[in-house]
Amino acid sequence: MSINWPTACLEVVQEDPLVIKNPKTWHHNHSYGGWGKFFLGLREEKLLATRCTNLNCAEKRLWLPPRCECPDCWCETEWIEAPQQGTVYTHSTVTYPGELFKLPPGTPLISVEIEGVCTKMMSWLKEGKPEFGMPIKAVFNTEKPTNTILDLAWVPV
Repeated sequence: MSINWPTACLEVVQEDPLVIKNPKTWHHNHSYGGWGKFFLGLREEKLLATRCTNLNCAEKRLWLPPRCECPDCWCETEWIEAPQQGTVYTHSTVTYPGELFKLPPGTPLISVEIEGVCTKMMSWLKEGKPEFGMPIKAVFNTEKPTNTILDLAWVPV
């Protein structure tokens, strides 16, 4: 069986590592549903988290990224503004990102630990070199928001 590959997919951009040109032409509409408030908050330089409203639930810390329902008891959550300072819990650097990776190669990806938050938040370090336990603060892209998680980044304190 023979496959007729589009010739554009065969254009080699770089040899080592091998990179080929593979244009994408699809359009995708994405609804944030109950999480839309989080992304709207980023536009206002707010880091919005959620907390369970069930008085009998054991987990009273914040969820970030937010949850529409409490993962422990499935009750409704409420929106709370989270602290905008934290520490680098873990980090890695992407040297050879994939097609849809929107940040430049070499961007440090970080897991952020925030006091009072029961989860670690994945994000990226906009400035500096990451170190475990390094104090950081949130910075927001409000100039030309993308309405994605990339509108939130962190810098050393």
